[in-house]
Amino acid sequence: MSHCRVCSSPLQEFFDFGEQPLSAAFTEPGDRREQFRFRLAVGACPDCSMVQLMEDVPRSRAVHEGYPYHSSQSRVMRAHFEETARGFLARELTGDDPFMVEIGCNDGVTLATVAGAGVRQLAFEPSGQGGTRVHRAFFDAVSAREVRESEGPADVVYAANTVCDVPDVAELFAGADALLAPDGVLVFEDPYFGEIIERTSFDQIYDEHVFFFTAHSVRAMAERFGFELVGVERLPVHGGQIRYTLARAGRRRPAGAVAELLAEEVASGLLEAATRERFAAAVGAIREDLPALLRKLAEEGHRVVAYGATAKSSTVTNFCGLGPELVPFICDSTPAKHGKLAPGSGIPVRPSAAFSDPYPEYALLFAWNHAEEIMAKEEEFRARGGKWILYVPEVRVV
Repeated sequence: MSHCRVCSSPLQEFFDFGEQPLSAAFTEPGDRREQFRFRLAVGACPDCSMVQLMEDVPRSRAVHEGYPYHSSQSRVMRAHFEETARGFLARELTGDDPFMVEIGCNDGVTLATVAGAGVRQLAFEPSGQGGTRVHRAFFDAVSAREVRESEGPADVVYAANTVCDVPDVAELFAGADALLAPDGVLVFEDPYFGEIIERTSFDQIYDEHVFFFTAHSVRAMAERFGFELVGVERLPVHGGQIRYTLARAGRRRPAGAVAELLAEEVASGLLEAATRERFAAAVGAIREDLPALLRKLAEEGHRVVAYGATAKSSTVTNFCGLGPELVPFICDSTPAKHGKLAPGSGIPVRPSAAFSDPYPEYALLFAWNHAEEIMAKEEEFRARGGKWILYVPEVRVV
């Protein structure tokens, strides 16, 4: 993929993470089959400013069964999505017989709150899981028209951590146009490229995340498909996200926060190549510092394990060359991962109970975006002298 998925302009590559496995391709011990790998590189469009992966992963290679992260497992994320639903109920779902649609509903926390208020709702979820009412289909122009014919127009089409995973944005906007009421809104929240730059959170870049949005790139994308960016809201979850609100062009007055964020992006140099070059240099330093720290601790006889077999951890372990010799195992709460080997690195994944049996001296926190919640949960680890290893925005021990 050498051209922008939004406007077709030639992309300017700015970082290459090398050959990477699929982030959900956990394997069985003893499986000697060679894992599929692809070149994980990221570039920026000089015309619409959209930051995106340089290459698509073939659909035939995708790990469809996956190892889903469930929002309800996190107290913080459950509260976040419940509050999101209450906001829609107060501001958008106020007319006669309102209707809300979610694209990719995870385990249905948002829509359950909407349904609890007596408001019609529906999830587009090919897996058929989650939500109180589920349409088992991908969201596109055809499926959106089907729902429009059976349910009527939607007041809100919402997606969390989903739009950034959709390479065919033209089809997504065609679906939104087909399903939304004239004054309806398309609302989505995804990792913010500005936070990725500021935090050097390079592990947000992996096979499933195709786009890395800014207000400028979302505005350009929206305008290309007949929509307008009318709202932005900073969110503290998942390492820093933005919630974007889009409406059909001319139907709503953009909030002042839109102009403020656009100006901030210009003032900070977020759209400039020099900023991306500094990011690349900082990522390179982490690649050197993290293995060096782990080797030093191993040589000193210290025990180190990892916490959270996340999609992000696949980028870190494979880019930094981490394997079982430096990280004996990863603790994770997802039963489907237990007993498997992490993609590419071959690091074993064990249940969360293994973390305290016995406690290690150091814990490498892959799930750093949930650091506050995890550290509060694992107070006993700290009380026994345990220390956390973090690598965002730089390698350090806390």
